[in-house]
Amino acid sequence: MSRSVEHPADHPRVAAVKEALRRAGADPASIAGLVLLPDAVTTAAAAAAALEVEVGQIANSLVFDADGAPLLVLTSGAHRVDTDRVAALVGVARVGRASKEFVRETTGQVIGGVAPVGHPAPVRTLVDVALRDFDRVWAAGGVARSVFPTTFDELVAVTGGTPAEVA
Repeated sequence: MSRSVEHPADHPRVAAVKEALRRAGADPASIAGLVLLPDAVTTAAAAAAALEVEVGQIANSLVFDADGAPLLVLTSGAHRVDTDRVAALVGVARVGRASKEFVRETTGQVIGGVAPVGHPAPVRTLVDVALRDFDRVWAAGGVARSVFPTTFDELVAVTGGTPAEVA
């Protein structure tokens, strides 16, 4: 990663993510690796370019409305979520994109910076099995320019998520 980065200041959402990672038993290297990039990275392509990694290594945090309940899908940046498949996996009639208000209410974070952890209450989570293909993946750290390195196994562990084929 040759672009300049700074370590995160005590932004409340970033601090909440770091604390949630600590409580969940994340590798200290994941927590220490949480950085603020020079610019917001609200898409997988932008994050991959900023980090100089493959787009598939970006763990997109997508919040869906699953029959009125929040559902977080951590998917490879190289995939589009198949909402019909996901609805069948979680046993609901419909899975649709959540509004920005629903995302913020559910996660305490804004679209583009939603972390896998650090939410006011647990959110049911699916983790794309395609992320297994990479030794290191990058997830959002609570704000649009914050990311941290992790692994597929760690994402499953810290979120209590269910591995799934979501694309």
